[in-house]
Amino acid sequence: MTAAVSYPELGFYGLAGHAADPRVLLDEVQRAERIGLGSVFLSERFNFKDAAVLSGAAAAATTTLGIATAATNHNTRHALVTATMATTLHRMSRGRFALGLGRGFDALFDLIGLPRITNAQLRDAVAVQRRLWAGERFDHDGPSGTYPYLFLMDEDIDEDIPVLMVALGPKALALAGGIADAVVLHTFMTDEAVAGCVATARAGAEAAGRDPAALRIWACTAVVEDSLPADQVLKKTVGRLATYLQGYGDLLVRINHWDPAALQRFREDPLVASFSGAFDAVATTDQLEYLADKVIPQAWLDCAITGAAASCARQVADSFAATGVDSVILHGSTPSQLAPVLDAYAAARRSGQPTLPANPGRMS
Repeated sequence: MTAAVSYPELGFYGLAGHAADPRVLLDEVQRAERIGLGSVFLSERFNFKDAAVLSGAAAAATTTLGIATAATNHNTRHALVTATMATTLHRMSRGRFALGLGRGFDALFDLIGLPRITNAQLRDAVAVQRRLWAGERFDHDGPSGTYPYLFLMDEDIDEDIPVLMVALGPKALALAGGIADAVVLHTFMTDEAVAGCVATARAGAEAAGRDPAALRIWACTAVVEDSLPADQVLKKTVGRLATYLQGYGDLLVRINHWDPAALQRFREDPLVASFSGAFDAVATTDQLEYLADKVIPQAWLDCAITGAAASCARQVADSFAATGVDSVILHGSTPSQLAPVLDAYAAARRSGQPTLPANPGRMS
């Protein structure tokens, strides 16, 4: 049974964090529908989180929930395999699926022998996908690959599948505005930084001759309600931000206009310098408390939405006007953990909230 009132402007990440049991997703998406969440976003890791399998499971287990990969990478599958995955999910979900792509991590691609992804490759890959979804048959030689002949093996192919891009830097955001239907921003960003990203993406759409208002932009905000156990709150806030700072701290600091010297102090801290693994996966509570008290500036941690359920709901509702986004991903918590926030959101929701489609890649 789905909620009597649903909130298509709100989404969540399935199997948030380092989940080891993918079957948990079935309960998560069904719970998400019941409490009124609009979309599930599915990240991909080379362990138990294959985006195609998870998206299919989500489509089969739900009837109204929007579904997006956020993100997979075009270079990990042949173009025809990606196109087949998207058309299958499009039809299986009855139009609720959006293909979400991103740049990925250069260091990982170097390690496993895949080419690093460039913006030129992304632009080319999206164009190839759209031609395949339109039923075209063609040869192709471009930045994303050389293919003697590409075609989907059915005469009845003519699919309208939205493309969503996960973007952080200004060049990626401008590209996303120019070629994608929707954009997902990053976690742990100030309202000012999010508003700047929104402006950059919409300017990219306008420069490409597209309607900037037709681009659906999703903020991605850590929402951690304080009735959760203290160790979980630390892992979902301090641990998650510390992990991001490990991976691409320079970019996050630059976009937020944070102090680079604070990032350098983080990196030089003895715990950080000697730590092996991701903080949100293996750090102890004592280690996370130390990072919060001694290393990471409180203003950086304040980018997460925390507090009592009613306070979290008000902060989510207020973020639309503060940033100019169309939708918000409540990141880092499961639907069960978000249920109190959703209960309070009904009262906090802004009046005149636009009615959005279930598909997270569409504005209308």
